[in-house]
Amino acid sequence: MNKTELIEHIAKHADISKAAASRALEATIGAVKTTLKKGGTVSLVGFGSFAVTKRAQRTGRNPRTGAAIKIKAAKVPKFRPGKALKDALN
Repeated sequence: MNKTELIEHIAKHADISKAAASRALEATIGAVKTTLKKGGTVSLVGFGSFAVTKRAQRTGRNPRTGAAIKIKAAKVPKFRPGKALKDALN
């Protein structure tokens, strides 16, 4: 499912226009981004949690030359599915 299909699904099941569904989805994604950027977490009961973790600096290899390169430390988003989501899949 891509973003357009998700917007269509939201519009159909919430009985709202596609434009309203698009604005709602964009607002939700924006809220998650803003919270994660501030270092917070977003927990959606029954769905899962979004959080930021730190990835340490490491050494990698250039696949073309085989030379060792340093990969910078980075903050990365993580998603942890909730119990209800896991149960719905099994």
